Amino acid sequence: MENLRTPFSLISNALLARTEGLGFNATCRVYNITTRSLRSWEKRFGKLKGLLMTYALTHSFIKQVVEGDELYTKVRSNVPQEDSQGWTILLIERASRFIWALDCGKKDEELFMKAIKRLSEVIQSTSDLSLFTDGERRYGNKLFQLCHESLKTGKPGRPKKVLKKDIKVRVKNKGSQSHKPGRKRPKYQAPQSEHPLTKQDISDHNINANHAEAFNASLRRRNSAYRRKTNTYAKLTEALQRTLDVYWVVHNFIRQHYTTKRVPAENLGIIEKGLSFFDLLNRVR
Repeated sequence: MENLRTPFSLISNALLARTEGLGFNATCRVYNITTRSLRSWEKRFGKLKGLLMTYALTHSFIKQVVEGDELYTKVRSNVPQEDSQGWTILLIERASRFIWALDCGKKDEELFMKAIKRLSEVIQSTSDLSLFTDGERRYGNKLFQLCHESLKTGKPGRPKKVLKKDIKVRVKNKGSQSHKPGRKRPKYQAPQSEHPLTKQDISDHNINANHAEAFNASLRRRNSAYRRKTNTYAKLTEALQRTLDVYWVVHNFIRQHYTTKRVPAENLGIIEKGLSFFDLLNRVR
């Protein structure tokens, strides 16, 4: 935040208001600042995401349970959902509530691969990782493309491809298929073959994305672009991603979660104590 003459207190208050649900123009009116200044502060603060993510990935984790889900909003105009640029992918660690991925764009392979590539980096530093998704099979399929290995058993023929050891993926199949003829899908399913030495210690009642759903509801309250009762949701995809980057930093490193009473990065063991806006704006170099 070098070369800025604005007091840190004003910048932090404005950014905090943005992450508590105040709209962009409303924040400018309340704090008597220009739209150019607020946009610049959000861009600069959001750039800390890359630095903090790199720092988080340098740590080693014994076990993680990650939930995946999607969130939808409109961008610029009202278009069919499949054409919207406002789809947001979330990957959140269940126990600590640490967000590993929070990216928006069109719901296509590029957006999914961006989130799964980040998850593959997390896998490299985690001894045992479980991924739960609520009805979206592409998470497991894309992860299989990046994190698979050939299972050599000594038998003739091509080795079978399986997920790497200690990686578990479960999908909760949505909807009832009792009215459809043919073979019925199981309620809980592994979309791809897993390593035979992977410990299968997942019970059925743990296969859910409830924490991700709760976060989605919270994000609709704390990010004005996701509210359902507004006429215009977000002007540009880049602007929507800018607000998500700011929210990612505040959620993971500044704001205490109301259930754990600790900052998610502190709860996951990345930092010893939660940070403040002053710490991030003044001391990170």
